[in-house]
Amino acid sequence: MGRPREFDEQAVLDAAMDVFWAKGYEATTTEDLCNGTGLGRGSLYNAFGSKHRLYQESIRRYAATKASAQLAMLAEDRPIRERLRALMLGVIDADMADPGRRGCLALNAATEAAGRSEEVTALVRRQFADLEQAICDLVAIGQSTGELPAGRPARQVARTFQSTYYGLRTLAKVTDDRGALLDVVEGAISAL
Repeated sequence: MGRPREFDEQAVLDAAMDVFWAKGYEATTTEDLCNGTGLGRGSLYNAFGSKHRLYQESIRRYAATKASAQLAMLAEDRPIRERLRALMLGVIDADMADPGRRGCLALNAATEAAGRSEEVTALVRRQFADLEQAICDLVAIGQSTGELPAGRPARQVARTFQSTYYGLRTLAKVTDDRGALLDVVEGAISAL
């Protein structure tokens, strides 16, 4: 019978997620993960098997914490445009307050060739699909109530909005011009 784990797995995943989020998959070393999590190399590999498996689990943890919080924001009881604006303003605030300008871990994983595998692609695709569906549902509700114009299919509107959202996340990594980011938000909201 193996020794029981003497660490909080969720706390370790949060710490590993922060390391991967800050450095990316390729630049993250085992030493970085050990320093970030407080675990020794043996404990880290006994618990998670490999750097890649820990990366996958970190992306899952991101979906369960950060991405699910965004979905919850979209489920709040207020006008559709306000929910979508709040989603974008929230990430502007978070991204600009982050000294490392890490952006979105799922988007980073989608664009970094190193570390990409079928499993990672599937995890990221799931996060993107969940956000798209939440936006699509909101647009459909807004179109049915007259809050939003019904001239385009809800799925098309949602995909356009989501593309703008991820473009905003990318732009926020490299600009200090909050006004430019707010222009993106207002353009996206007015295009609904």
